[in-house]
Amino acid sequence: MFDFCPNEEQKLMLEKATEIMEKYVYPNEKYMVPHRGLPNEILKPLQEIVKKEGLWAGHLQKEVGGMGIGFLSLGLLSEVIARSPIGPYVFGSMAPDAGNGEILWHAATKEQKEKYLIPLANGDIRSCFAMTEPEVSGSDPRMLQGKAEKDGNEWVINANKWYTTGAVGAAFAIAMVVTDPDNDPHHRTSLFIVDTNNPGFEVVREVPVMGDHYPGGHCEVRFTNCRVREEDMLGKRGEGFKLAQLRLGPGRITHAMRWIGVAHRCLQESVDFAQERKAGDKTLAESQIIQNFIADSEAEIQAARLLTLQAAWRMDQGDEARSEVSIIKFFGAKVLNDVIDRSIQVHGMYGLTPNKVLEGFYREARAARIYDGADEVHRMVVARQILKENKQNRLGRGVTV
Repeated sequence: MFDFCPNEEQKLMLEKATEIMEKYVYPNEKYMVPHRGLPNEILKPLQEIVKKEGLWAGHLQKEVGGMGIGFLSLGLLSEVIARSPIGPYVFGSMAPDAGNGEILWHAATKEQKEKYLIPLANGDIRSCFAMTEPEVSGSDPRMLQGKAEKDGNEWVINANKWYTTGAVGAAFAIAMVVTDPDNDPHHRTSLFIVDTNNPGFEVVREVPVMGDHYPGGHCEVRFTNCRVREEDMLGKRGEGFKLAQLRLGPGRITHAMRWIGVAHRCLQESVDFAQERKAGDKTLAESQIIQNFIADSEAEIQAARLLTLQAAWRMDQGDEARSEVSIIKFFGAKVLNDVIDRSIQVHGMYGLTPNKVLEGFYREARAARIYDGADEVHRMVVARQILKENKQNRLGRGVTV
């Protein structure tokens, strides 16, 4: 049975994380450079503080320098560190490196782990994940067209990718391309690790998108006769779709966990502002409209939080929790957008200025309804599962369907 009360170890973790956030992270938000994050001279010392306190890379195992805490504890920690746009970077758990680290842990060879996972987990290098292509739907990796063809002991990759987050400055990319076009859709693709100094790899451009918080941009990258060794395949041939889902499932729940923290921060900002700001002889907090905003936001945050933690608990029990993850993906994204929108409304035009974190969070939040699968795709997943189970139940009762 899921216990909603943090245990003593989790309480200590959250207390230490909150102290670091208040003492070191929030004061350094002003130094964030759009699309580049914090300068290393500020970021690296903060990361060392986190490592010293044993709070580094909550998504990874202890064997590679992470915390090894499971999804439920990761969710609780993510609520705290995501309250700042620089928090996940300071705590070593920002996408796309977090997801790439998880794939490398599960599928990489010993050589690949030593060369890529260890420095990535330590925060010494960054990475990117090249999957989405301009010509096909980004929500369905089974439709990819980029290819890798075998040539002796090498593979030759030719593919055009875009929205490859973090490509500028990344040390390597994990590329998902077609290796077996005649296989069924789930076994057509494979993953390859490609060093970005490979002469066949090119960052074509940073694709201008709404938002500031991702170092390295969201880029168009091109693989042109890009030769990699046979040993650079990640996992087995034809496992690209399977491994991508291994990455995307935890990625979706991690995003949802962070959205709770962002929403909490935005609600707190609006509550503080409403109690300080006067309209005539009364504070905004005395207005029933503002109180409705606050109450609605609190209710939605709590609902999204409980759904997210329940999904995390089920994943810790070994359950894929596919429907639960899809629910929190589309529901959590909507809550995130609605809460930030209300918070800006409370602040008026001031909420649209860079003086508040709200406008930056707002621009980032809109993408939450698209990346890692659009809302419509996840609604379809949930509905189909419900319909399937209902049909099976009716058949089990002898009802003709």
